[in-house]
Amino acid sequence: MRYPIKLSQKERLLKAIRMRRDIVEMTSAAGSGHPGGSLSATEMLVVLYNEFLHHDPENTKMEDRDRMIFCKCHITPAIYSILARTGYFDPAMLMTFRKLGSELQGHPSRFYPKGLEMSGGSLGQNLSITTGVALGLKAQGKPNRVYGLSSEGDLQEGQSWEAIMCAAHYKLDNLILFVDYNKLQIDGNVEDVMGIHPLDEKFKSFNWNVLVIDGHDFDQIHEAIEKALTLKGRPTVIIGHTTKGKGISFMENQAGWHGKVANKDELALALKELDEQEAKVNLL
Repeated sequence: MRYPIKLSQKERLLKAIRMRRDIVEMTSAAGSGHPGGSLSATEMLVVLYNEFLHHDPENTKMEDRDRMIFCKCHITPAIYSILARTGYFDPAMLMTFRKLGSELQGHPSRFYPKGLEMSGGSLGQNLSITTGVALGLKAQGKPNRVYGLSSEGDLQEGQSWEAIMCAAHYKLDNLILFVDYNKLQIDGNVEDVMGIHPLDEKFKSFNWNVLVIDGHDFDQIHEAIEKALTLKGRPTVIIGHTTKGKGISFMENQAGWHGKVANKDELALALKELDEQEAKVNLL
């Protein structure tokens, strides 16, 4: 399919709820993983993969595909969910997450499952790779777009700012970076650990186009990507203000859910909340 397209609000909401169900079920079954930051990135991934990203699950090496590179690599529950739900592999595989012999490792490998452009682990490294891929495609005169998804943890790393400086220097207007700005990390509040505020002004000073949105508002996400695609001469960052643990009431805005998973009772409560959300959406 050639993008962009625009899904209905009902379709978007149902896809986001489906992803959130995947995230809490996968991590609970594995007994490990990162639900908090996966839940905060859900809406951005729903819009990007279903409405803009030029990709083909049946032909993952097609030359004119857009590249999606995850800098925030620990959110594999969200990464694997969006790949499964857009046709890269059977969603039944999701429940093998982090199990011995599974293709679904705790951090992504570019070799498996299908649909991953780059392996990842340490924060900060993949933003440099994202910049390099965009530079290579631009040098070849190719029209492909390069998207990245970053986090506050990535932006606490000096290597990231070297990449940000480089992308602006080479005028990489084929690069669009999302920041899942949920303001919490494993050790607590980002500003207490290693502050990055004001993030918008930092990117502006590095000569990027800066778009600031509600990262859970589907229309704002869609409009920001649409605008970013028209901007020339500079890379663009879309800073999405989000809520860690979004969609599960007892996980929201709680740093403890960065790398903690739901026990049996908590999972039942989370799924009950998601069922109630889905029932309301189905009435739309």
